[in-house]
Amino acid sequence: MKARRNKKQVPSFRKLLKTSKVKLENKLKNKQFKQQSTLKKYRKEQRKLRQAVKDAVSKKPVPLEDPKGKRPGKRIEREEEEEEEALPLDMMDEDDLQLMKDLGQRASFLTRDISSSEPVHVKKRKHESVIDKYEKIARTLQTAPEKELIHLLPIKDKSGIIPQTREKPVIDSNQDEEDQEEMEPEEEIIEKPIKELTLEEHLIERKKKLQERKMHIAALASAILSDPESNIKKLKELRSMLMEQDPDVAVTVRKLVIVSLMELFKDITPSYKIRPLTEAEKSTKIRKETQKLREFEEGLVSQYKFYLENLEQMIKDWKQRKLKKSNVVSLKAYKGLAEVAVKSLCELLVALPHFNFHNNIIVLIVPLMNDMSKLISEMCCEAVKKLFKQDKLGQASLGVIKVISGYVKGRNYEVRPEMLKTFLCLRIKEIEVKKDTEDINKPKKFMTFKEKRRTLSRMQRKWKKAEEKLERELREAEASESTEKKLKLHTETLNIVFVTYFRILKKAQRSPLLPAVLEGLAKFAHLINVEFFDDLLIVLHSLIESGDLSYQESLHCVQTAFHILSGQGDVLNIDPMKFYTHLYKTLFKLHAGATNEGVETVLQCLDVMLTKRRKQVSQQRALAFIKRLCTLALHVLPNSSIGVLATNRILMHTFPKTDLLLDNESQGSGVFLPELDEPEYCNAQNTALWELHALRRHYHPIVQKFAVHLIAGAPSEGSEALKPELSRRSAAELFEAYSMAAMTFNPPVESSNSKRKDQVLQGDSFLNEELNQLIKRHCSQVAAQLPLDFTKCLETSLR
Repeated sequence: MKARRNKKQVPSFRKLLKTSKVKLENKLKNKQFKQQSTLKKYRKEQRKLRQAVKDAVSKKPVPLEDPKGKRPGKRIEREEEEEEEALPLDMMDEDDLQLMKDLGQRASFLTRDISSSEPVHVKKRKHESVIDKYEKIARTLQTAPEKELIHLLPIKDKSGIIPQTREKPVIDSNQDEEDQEEMEPEEEIIEKPIKELTLEEHLIERKKKLQERKMHIAALASAILSDPESNIKKLKELRSMLMEQDPDVAVTVRKLVIVSLMELFKDITPSYKIRPLTEAEKSTKIRKETQKLREFEEGLVSQYKFYLENLEQMIKDWKQRKLKKSNVVSLKAYKGLAEVAVKSLCELLVALPHFNFHNNIIVLIVPLMNDMSKLISEMCCEAVKKLFKQDKLGQASLGVIKVISGYVKGRNYEVRPEMLKTFLCLRIKEIEVKKDTEDINKPKKFMTFKEKRRTLSRMQRKWKKAEEKLERELREAEASESTEKKLKLHTETLNIVFVTYFRILKKAQRSPLLPAVLEGLAKFAHLINVEFFDDLLIVLHSLIESGDLSYQESLHCVQTAFHILSGQGDVLNIDPMKFYTHLYKTLFKLHAGATNEGVETVLQCLDVMLTKRRKQVSQQRALAFIKRLCTLALHVLPNSSIGVLATNRILMHTFPKTDLLLDNESQGSGVFLPELDEPEYCNAQNTALWELHALRRHYHPIVQKFAVHLIAGAPSEGSEALKPELSRRSAAELFEAYSMAAMTFNPPVESSNSKRKDQVLQGDSFLNEELNQLIKRHCSQVAAQLPLDFTKCLETSLR
């Protein structure tokens, strides 16, 4: 095949020479065209000049006032010479020359500056002299002006600057008064008075407006929920309704919008935290779907931020109690709006602990836990408790604990005890943490190469290898994320909690926060470092000995001490006899009244002190506690009696030799001293549990069953044994199960059915025959008797 020829050829010398001649011809033509165009422009300008002269002749001449009264002739001759030099005479006719000479004799012609009729493209610097000439003209003052003139802004055109004036209209005062009188009825006609609505019409109108707002809110919310990414801009429209200005429905609409937005954010918020984009990420090109997602996230975060700011402002307005300029919402309505705002913040605190601005919500909620309003304080405390209970990892709990600790310290420990009672809901238990770590870190045995080769085929070995590799990676990821982070967060949280508790024990022992502190120490005592045990026990004993504590606080002290000793405190050589003595002495402070709730704490203390420390408890001590508990069961509520008798049952199983209390014969020397507060020296072995016979006739059926069961020696089998639903429950569980907090019998009392159902007595059969006849006789007399006259009886009594 032939090679393809190139279409582009190199031009020859002749062709280049030919093109250069064409260029020269074109340049010559362009030069001639430019000369012709300039000539045409010049003729056009001269034509405009003639037209300007004709316009000046057609106008009526206005004499120019000479300020000095004389006009020198030299000036006129100089101007004529300038005009002759300016005009091209060779291009003008004889008629035009004669016309210009005539115009030169007129004063009106002097007012026009013919030199100003230059081409439009001339620079503006040439016009500056015209303005100076106008400014130099003297203003004449009239001695007796008949008409008052109003000086307006001057007009500047091609001819120069033309001054503008207008006569001021003169209006009589009488005419003004008549005009005002005519305008007043017109204004009254324009401003029609607003029709006053009755109360019923006003309510109907308000209901109509409210229904319209509700429909609008529902439409926006449903549109956002149906497609959040496309309709994220409607969040702004819905949020703008928080500024509702109609005073009839402003408060209700704002409350509805607050709740609607809160539910919307709970539904459309993603399960991750949205971070701001970096400059590099913003500059990179991305797909449309990714761009749409970014716009949705940015819009969501910004609207969520503005929403939280609006809620914060509502709470501040209620706190400051200041009316706004619009005066749409009254001072009384501020509290209702603030309550709804706080409730929404509490819902978001619990529902979105992972999302942006969670720490900001915590900072808003924590001070409100100590608010004067009981409703708002309880609302915030319940939200924090709920957050603690559902927080498995501990990140959100740590943030709340930090803020609470700082707030309590900043207020010098003058806060509500409910704030510290929220610490009891923390999910920090040593058993759960150990269990999690054992389950996760439990080494899994993988098959050796020999075992695989002996039991599996080649393909199975390949699959097994890949499976084991995946399991190792998953286990490492899970362990590093859950256990290490969880333990670290829990440790930091507990350190802050104990620092708060110890500060109060040291500085504010007479504070109302002490019961909450002691209750918290009782729960978390097993997690305290061993180094603090000695000092803490000394502080607790000094608090008990001071006598300033109530029975509830002293019980918490005892509970805390034994929690310490039952955990890591086993290695310490400490005799807790003083705490046993204090509990034995405190038991008789409980009764069926207000102190009945303290029985639950007593049951927990007895479980730690006697059952779990059975090896350190002597028989004399166990006998004394069993005897005192039976006496206590006589004068507490039924649920407390059941819990106390269940504890006695466990103690009789734990200490079998205590069955001697069921025998009438005394053993050993001495007499039982029930008034002695020392359980070791009260000679409890020389008494019997006669209280059980009284409890056997108790009105509560469960108390009767327990009493009969204990009299029989608490057997585990036989007719006197308890049913599984009673025997398998702990004392604290039975106390809760048979609680009478609802002021009803638990279980309900069965109705008694009469044995003789055949003989049913009705009506008069309950009464004697003579009594029935007497009643009938008196009833018949009353019907026929005249009106009663009490004066006779009164006279007889006076005589």
